[in-house]
Amino acid sequence: MAENIRLEVVTPEKSVVSVSTQIVMAPGSLGEFGVLSGHTPFLTTLKTGSLKYKDENGTERYVFVSSGFAEALPDRVTVLAESAERRKDIDIERAKAALERAERRLQEQNREADIDFTRAKAALLRAISRIQLAEMR
Repeated sequence: MAENIRLEVVTPEKSVVSVSTQIVMAPGSLGEFGVLSGHTPFLTTLKTGSLKYKDENGTERYVFVSSGFAEALPDRVTVLAESAERRKDIDIERAKAALERAERRLQEQNREADIDFTRAKAALLRAISRIQLAEMR
C-alpha cells in the first residue's frame, strides 16, 4: 500500500483541515490536479471550487475552497485559501441567499455604474460552488 500524504487547508482565520490522506485533488487555476505521496514539488494558484481527498480509510471527503495557493511536496499538500469550508459545514440557506444577492447585483449592473461586476461575478461563483458541493450525493 502507498504511503499517505498530509493535507493542510488553512484560511487567514483558521485551520480547516489537517489530516493524513491517500490522495488530494484540487481546483488549480490551470485545471484540476492530483497529488499522491512522493509527488514532485510545485506551487500553483487555485480557483474557486471543490477540493477532494481520500482519508486514510479511503472515504472521499470534500472541502469548498475560494481562490488561494497550493504547495505540493513529496509528503504534504498545503492549501492557503481565501475561504474554505468542509462540505458538512456549508450553510446551504446562507449560500442560497448569497446566490440571490449576487444575481440581483449582476442584473442591476447595467443600471448602476457603482456595481463592481468582477466582485459580483466572484460572489456568484462562490455561492454556486458551495450549493453544488452541499447538495452533492
